[in-house]
Amino acid sequence: MLGMFMLLPILTTYGLLLPHSNKFLVGLAIGIYGFTQAIFQIPFGLLSDKIGRKPIIIIGLLILTFGSIIGFLSKSICGVIIARALQGSGAISSVSIALLSDLVSEQNYTKSMIFLGISFGINFIIAMILGPILASILGLNGIFFLIIIFSVLGILITIFLIPNTKIYTFNRNTIIVKKSLLSVFFNKDLLKINISIFLLHMFLVSNFIALPIQLELFNFPNSRHWQVYFVTIIVSFFLMFPLLTYAEKKQKIKKIFVFGVILITLSEIILWKLNQNFWIIIIGIQLFFLSFNLIEVILPSLITKESPVGYKGTSMGIYTTSQFLGSAMGGSIGGFLFQHFDFKTVFLFNIIFGFLWILLSLKIHEPPTCKNFRIFFKDLVNNEEIVKKRLKKSPGILSYFIDLKENYIYIKANTNITNEKKTKKTILKNLKN
Repeated sequence: MLGMFMLLPILTTYGLLLPHSNKFLVGLAIGIYGFTQAIFQIPFGLLSDKIGRKPIIIIGLLILTFGSIIGFLSKSICGVIIARALQGSGAISSVSIALLSDLVSEQNYTKSMIFLGISFGINFIIAMILGPILASILGLNGIFFLIIIFSVLGILITIFLIPNTKIYTFNRNTIIVKKSLLSVFFNKDLLKINISIFLLHMFLVSNFIALPIQLELFNFPNSRHWQVYFVTIIVSFFLMFPLLTYAEKKQKIKKIFVFGVILITLSEIILWKLNQNFWIIIIGIQLFFLSFNLIEVILPSLITKESPVGYKGTSMGIYTTSQFLGSAMGGSIGGFLFQHFDFKTVFLFNIIFGFLWILLSLKIHEPPTCKNFRIFFKDLVNNEEIVKKRLKKSPGILSYFIDLKENYIYIKANTNITNEKKTKKTILKNLKN
């Protein structure tokens, strides 16, 4: 992801210098990566259940490598668009998470996901710094060459360092259940969250089409843009944590989420209307990254808490697809508006959707304080009715799903009332497991 993130802050400026290029085609080059990611994310995840995680990850990385080679050799915007489309086709995010689930114990899975999220954030910061610096030295083709190196290293690590596993864990909390895709997609509570992640990444990608041009109007060269991104992102992290702590402790997640949506809309207004002063633009960028990081952390938590029990993996698959579709839309529409109007129209477009997003965010209810977990019971078939009665009587059980085929009980519980250990003891009392 480091290499892919490095392209985000520099593709507009360097892409416009390519032969046959225009603003719309540059936007398409940025957004088409998200479009092909969205197309292949769920199919690759389902295919990995049949032929294995590592083979699909290697195939995805090979596609990424091939796309990056085309990008490295390209001398026109059309070649870059093809390269980006191929890069996105190596959609292995959901497969990688499923592999993580296979390799670590359920007790350590949450910690592993937290570590993954932290490394994702660190990669984003590093990429915002390195992208403009390295592009000024190596050019756009040089960044594609670095991605080739990273993807080949990824293939070698997957083959030689990641353990082989013949046991593919059928865990509904991490994998996609194909039969439930439509019902989960049309779940009203999840739909609001999926629209939110769609809009968030539409804003992110469209802003990176307009921001480099806006900064250069103040004679601030692309090679120095990393200074703005580095400072504003770091400051946003320090400002974000007190807000998140307040949201969790006081159970005010919705309140902070709505605040974040209002803030991101305000940042777009500043970038659109108050763009005559360099330092006011910096304030707008600062507000944008603060609100973006805030919402980016809150939304996965909302998905986890609102997912139907037993379908968390499916919910996350649709959520990830919505995220990439938002990136695709931000790139293509941002490029179109920039081509036919000007870069300020991109911000105006986001403002309109920002106000609609505020109305949508008000409809999201405060999520319960809960946790999803599962309990294995090998004789579940013969004790199903007893287990159901105990689940219904157990305090703090919000919902449950019994999978007789895999002998697992999937539970969503209020953590203020009960926990996994207490629930397991209550349900399996005097039953042989």
